[in-house]
Amino acid sequence: MLRTWSAIFLFLAGHAFGQDATPVAVVLPSQSAAVNELRLSGTVVAVQRAQLSARVDGAVANVLVDAGAEVEAGALLLQLDDSLQRYELARLSANVASAQATVNENQRLVDEALRLTRDNHLPQNELALRKAALATSQALLDAASAERQAQQQRLDWHAIKAPFKGVVYRRMTERGEWVTRGTPVLELVATQNVYLDVQVPQERYGELASGAEVSIRPDTAPGRDIPARIAASVPVADAVSRSFRLRLQSTAGETALLPGASATAVFTITNADRSVLTLPRDALLRNPDGSFSVFTLTDKAGQLTAQRRQVQLGRTLGDVIEVTGGIEPDEQVVVRGNEILRHNQPVKLVNES
Repeated sequence: MLRTWSAIFLFLAGHAFGQDATPVAVVLPSQSAAVNELRLSGTVVAVQRAQLSARVDGAVANVLVDAGAEVEAGALLLQLDDSLQRYELARLSANVASAQATVNENQRLVDEALRLTRDNHLPQNELALRKAALATSQALLDAASAERQAQQQRLDWHAIKAPFKGVVYRRMTERGEWVTRGTPVLELVATQNVYLDVQVPQERYGELASGAEVSIRPDTAPGRDIPARIAASVPVADAVSRSFRLRLQSTAGETALLPGASATAVFTITNADRSVLTLPRDALLRNPDGSFSVFTLTDKAGQLTAQRRQVQLGRTLGDVIEVTGGIEPDEQVVVRGNEILRHNQPVKLVNES
């Protein structure tokens, strides 16, 4: 609507200046460093992904989670039947208590012998025998404690806990099933720390690995750009595709990157050694065939006229667009009043920029 009223104003102003001279506003094309864009599709991968399995054989007593459950590190996920292991732990705990009582008694006898030998009421060899008995009982206590600790570890292995915070991706067992050591029962995926892996053609690897602006466009959230950085590069080419792997990481807090989903990495590479021309969007006119053109000014015997020129466009950079061909850097391009212009029509400048 604003462009329409602007066109009407300039058209009416043209009659005020003279019916044959249409007022226009112009700009000179801006020059800036050339910017190239490279888009590569890749897969979002989780830093931590684990298939959890039991360390001992046993029957599944309870599965506390299902697929999709979010769990914290250390949360109990699955419990094997550990009743026999608990009975064994109780027996070994009793052995420890018995051994501790023997140590306590032998320690009392040694203390008594020390007192009696000082008063010459007990021979030294009796003290030595009591010390030997104390050392033996202490060794038996240590062995019993070690057996109890080993049994406690075996008991703990009957409970499968989350090694990290994440989401249960898959549940592979049910209550009552018998599982053996090493058999996966649950799959856990960390969703907070993810990467996007892309394969870079070998001819572009050097300029990307040395540093480039990059953003990620997840296919699960179309239209969203997530700022990112190159977290790692693998300097070994794939022998078949002749490409290198780059690992990208989001620099934003919350993202829409989900493990296993596809996403596009957009690399913006600035070439300071080459410049390009840019024009405001208002300078461009769409032709019936879908191409674009602009009006430039030419001085013919003291009268400015508008010349319609076909242009080739590059990337869109905010409010301006790259022009890769069709105009020169020193040509004046119409940005206001071009909607009502015709080729070779006389014009009059109302302002210059």
